[in-house]
Amino acid sequence: MTALNRDDRVYVAGSTGLVGSALVRQLQTTGFTNVLTTKRSELDLLNREQVFAWFKQHKPQVVIDSAAKVGGIHANNTYPAEFISQNLQIQVNLMDAAVEHQISKFLFLGSSCIYPKFAPQPINEDSLLTGHLEPTNAAYAVAKIAGITHIQSIRQQYGLPYISAMPTNLYGPGDNFDLNNSHVLPAMIRKFHEAKVSGAAFVGLWGSGSPLREFLHVDDLAAACLHLLENYDDPRPINVGTGTDLSIKELAEMVRSVVGFEGDIMWDSSKPDGTPRKLLDTSRITALGWSPRIELRDGIAATYEWYLNTL
Repeated sequence: MTALNRDDRVYVAGSTGLVGSALVRQLQTTGFTNVLTTKRSELDLLNREQVFAWFKQHKPQVVIDSAAKVGGIHANNTYPAEFISQNLQIQVNLMDAAVEHQISKFLFLGSSCIYPKFAPQPINEDSLLTGHLEPTNAAYAVAKIAGITHIQSIRQQYGLPYISAMPTNLYGPGDNFDLNNSHVLPAMIRKFHEAKVSGAAFVGLWGSGSPLREFLHVDDLAAACLHLLENYDDPRPINVGTGTDLSIKELAEMVRSVVGFEGDIMWDSSKPDGTPRKLLDTSRITALGWSPRIELRDGIAATYEWYLNTL
């Protein structure tokens, strides 16, 4: 494997999102001079004709697909048809356009929810398709599994060195803090902050607090993506995570401490917990020479500071 040329035209699909914005930061700070980005008003990735026309005009040489419809348990459970339909359309349009224009490198980003609900922990990449998915986000997971299979099929049929990576739970600047469809960590930051400001006696959180989760700062993921584009060429998806986890209850205590909320935490055990544990086996990417740098508490503090600056 060889390093990418810093003047390669690198297209970050989904560049306005949590992951995409981190990828743009990473590429620019490491010297890339032709980072291509689009807003939805400029290019609707659900529109196949627009995607093909854009590729023909701008001729990217490297594509990182970080575009996706994403959300937490509530959003996935409420809008499953939108999650499977839109994610399938986005990734099929991008991959087909990449093949049509013989893009030299393509990185598809999936999600750790592709693995079975009760996969052995930590979850090895070989656990894919060995058991039933977590029902609350099965539609999203199936779309991402289809993306992995699409990458593998392109490699088999066309010989292009396209790859896929499966990040664990992500957080960081640019996250979605909407309480109706955000993930657990940004939702906690907002809830604790608003409770602190209002002087509330307690914060109510979903579930029992017992599930174990792993969290990776999005800037660490962005660094991993560049590392993989330069060091990985294999049909198998590769996990990207920290290799350590903590309970949702421990996470809540950490966020409460960072925000400075002094009230109580009330757990609503009538709400779903989701998968009991989801820790990725990161031995393969570690063997390639990559490891995360941002400690969880430090990352939460920086994310809270970013959130405060958006208010």
